[in-house]
Amino acid sequence: MEIDVCPPEQRQPNMSIEGFHADYLKVFYGKLFPHADIFKWMSYGNDGKHPACDQSYFGRREFSFTLDNDIYIRFQSFSNATEMENAIKEKCPFKIDLGAVYSVDPPKRHAYAGNNVFTPVERELVFDIDMSDYDDVRHCCSGADVCSDCWPLMTAAIKVMDTALRDDFGFSHILWVFSGRRGVHCWVCDGRARRLSDEQRSAVADYFRVYKGHENGLKKVSFVGPALHPFLVRSYNDVLKSFFEEDMLPSQSLLANEARYQKILDLIPDESTTSEIRDKWNSNRRSSISKEDVNIARWEQLKHALQSSKQKGLRRCVEEIVFSYTYPRLDIEVSKRMNHLLKAPFCVHPKTGRVCVPIDPRRCDEFDPGKVPTLSELLGELNDMDRVRADSSSGLPAEEWERTSLGKYIRFFRSSFLQPLLKSCKEELEGSYSAKLRQSKDSLGW
Repeated sequence: MEIDVCPPEQRQPNMSIEGFHADYLKVFYGKLFPHADIFKWMSYGNDGKHPACDQSYFGRREFSFTLDNDIYIRFQSFSNATEMENAIKEKCPFKIDLGAVYSVDPPKRHAYAGNNVFTPVERELVFDIDMSDYDDVRHCCSGADVCSDCWPLMTAAIKVMDTALRDDFGFSHILWVFSGRRGVHCWVCDGRARRLSDEQRSAVADYFRVYKGHENGLKKVSFVGPALHPFLVRSYNDVLKSFFEEDMLPSQSLLANEARYQKILDLIPDESTTSEIRDKWNSNRRSSISKEDVNIARWEQLKHALQSSKQKGLRRCVEEIVFSYTYPRLDIEVSKRMNHLLKAPFCVHPKTGRVCVPIDPRRCDEFDPGKVPTLSELLGELNDMDRVRADSSSGLPAEEWERTSLGKYIRFFRSSFLQPLLKSCKEELEGSYSAKLRQSKDSLGW
């Protein structure tokens, strides 16, 4: 099928789709979207013939579709992979959101109204981090825009969160996904995480809740106790300190002029100290040094003034400033409730045309949102393959995404996330089944 897109020689690396509509998505969902992988993921091993499988599990998962003209369809469910794939191909949703696994099939919820039977029983622990929440500390972009200077804020957030989820909570099956435009999503898929209650999810979210915005007009972070929690010490020493000083400070020119450095001085609760530093910087302007040198030099001066202060409260200001500017700014409410919806991986963002691809947390420094494939690029690649196939006798592989720029992301999803997850799910099913057999034998006195 030939799709009307720009020829290869006219394509722009960052070009997004003009006239984003279902005709483009029909090809995407028909040839590129990994339906089978999404089904296997959402089934968590409950799609086989093992006697411990819950055959109703996948059918109780909520899917939500956003269609053209902002038509929003919630509480859909599908009994199997074929039914899900056919619905997606038929409706060509602009966005697919994944919700909880409920006690009964979501479309049948009205039959149980008032009986408190329709309730969420399982759902991944999820986190949402949006670049627009950093607008007060980045000066290169704002709103939905991102660039190579501010995207490292997302990289730092991934490093801090991923390490804590693995080391502090013991989770293993964690999926990081580019939102397609200005942020990242995190899916924690271990069985323990999926079965957390809303109260337990709130406790996990509160564990990460250090950045609290403008409290009393100034304070942006809140530390509990006289010393930093070990998690915060590790985050500061391993990620945030070097990121702030080596990357963010010069790239955002945080101390280059009075309007910007005043925002940092406002975080220091001692007027005499800030006045002294401000006077020094105002009287020591040197045009011969670059903005980067100004930022670094002034930060060293500020650190020395705070860390050598006899006021104990001022010594922690260095850490508070770094955390205020670099610590992950989570949408906490997304993580607290089991029934919250979150966009599925491998959707196409309608504003940018970019696919919501997985991010390898071990190599997140290498991830560039500007190089994520767009729908128009992928359709062009399919057209190129059709031309090659027409000119040669060799056939294409069974799955056409293999030869597109989307291929490496699907391969990563399968090998680094899905396969280890399903292996763990199988072991959990077998362990649960064996335990039930032993219990049954014990009750019978065998």
